[in-house]
Amino acid sequence: MKLASLIPSHPNSTSLGTGLALGASILLAACGSAATPAPTAPAASASTAATSSSVPASARPSADAGSASKPAASASTAAAASAGASAAAQAKPAAPVPLTLYAATGYDDAMAKAFQTATGIPVNLVADSTGPLLAKIQAEKNNPQWSMVWIDGAEAIAALDQQGMLLRGYTPNVDWSAQGKSLLPKNQSYFPMHVTVVGVLFYDSKNLSSPPATWQDLLKPEWKNMVGMNNPSISGPTYPFVAGVMDQMGGEDQGKAYFKQLKSNGLQVFNKNKDTLHAMDIGQIKMSAVQSSAGYAILDKNPTLKAVYPSKVVLLPNVMAIDGKAPAQVQAEAKQFAEFALSPKGQQIAADEARDGDSWHWPVLNGGKALPGMPDINSIPAAAVDPYVWGPKEDEINQWFTDNIVP
Repeated sequence: MKLASLIPSHPNSTSLGTGLALGASILLAACGSAATPAPTAPAASASTAATSSSVPASARPSADAGSASKPAASASTAAAASAGASAAAQAKPAAPVPLTLYAATGYDDAMAKAFQTATGIPVNLVADSTGPLLAKIQAEKNNPQWSMVWIDGAEAIAALDQQGMLLRGYTPNVDWSAQGKSLLPKNQSYFPMHVTVVGVLFYDSKNLSSPPATWQDLLKPEWKNMVGMNNPSISGPTYPFVAGVMDQMGGEDQGKAYFKQLKSNGLQVFNKNKDTLHAMDIGQIKMSAVQSSAGYAILDKNPTLKAVYPSKVVLLPNVMAIDGKAPAQVQAEAKQFAEFALSPKGQQIAADEARDGDSWHWPVLNGGKALPGMPDINSIPAAAVDPYVWGPKEDEINQWFTDNIVP
């Protein structure tokens, strides 16, 4: 309680002594004796002081003229001003720090640029094929240089999670479809951005009229030297395909036996989707077992190109994860990026900016629509594999494939 508020103003100077005595008496009555402990201030008062002290000094009521006789009021004002300056400094948002995005998704560059424009958060995009990006992450394991990773296939991401490299406990707050929800791991260490399928057999109907219906059909003599696929050590979507076929064959050993038989029947291996499709285009092979998005992009321009789904193709989620060792501010910005990519604006970028490939996908949000001409995802015989079972096997199986199938 301020002394000035308790001493009445007496313009008649002859009454000043009486006024001071009266004021002192009132003050003692109000404050109590010196032995009475002061009550603890309620928590709200600190907040109130901070709020009011954030108002500029010129806008706050000034002390009375001649306030030299009221030092307690001056000290209180100075303390409030100091607290206000401290609170204002704390409330000031931190300057954005760059996000480093390791990505192998066709519209990653357009998404990064749009996000940076919308938020002012700089994005350092490191774009490459999935294999080299994963190798880079492993090489940096003790000193991560990445903030987020965005690739096709949950297997490799699940393996990173099992090594304790990912942020857990976060899922973007969006309207997931039933399929989108089914692809979320229980520990919330990664999340899907869209889905495609892999292992689709694309063929030119001018050269082939009755394609095979199952994976076992490809072992028949009539399909000798006619099938090509990608190298899983280089092409990110291809390891999930290999793992999915092995899973359908009954396990890793049975799957290895199958691919050896397929090689004996003339299987040809190329680096990436575009290489395998090109080999079909020039007549080197008759069928390309590749990712759906790569084939649909060509099918859109070539009406004689057809797709067949051997029972079963493999569901391939495109996934994103955040570095678990990144500073809190970087993780917060990474969450902003994820939610921007899954926002209506981000989903439009995904549909428009990679019409030569990854825009040909199925969304994982309610209300999301695939590009015209794509089949209903529910009409395709597709199987999902457990990424936490097959993810840890990736390096070993890829090396086996390189040693035994690629040559």
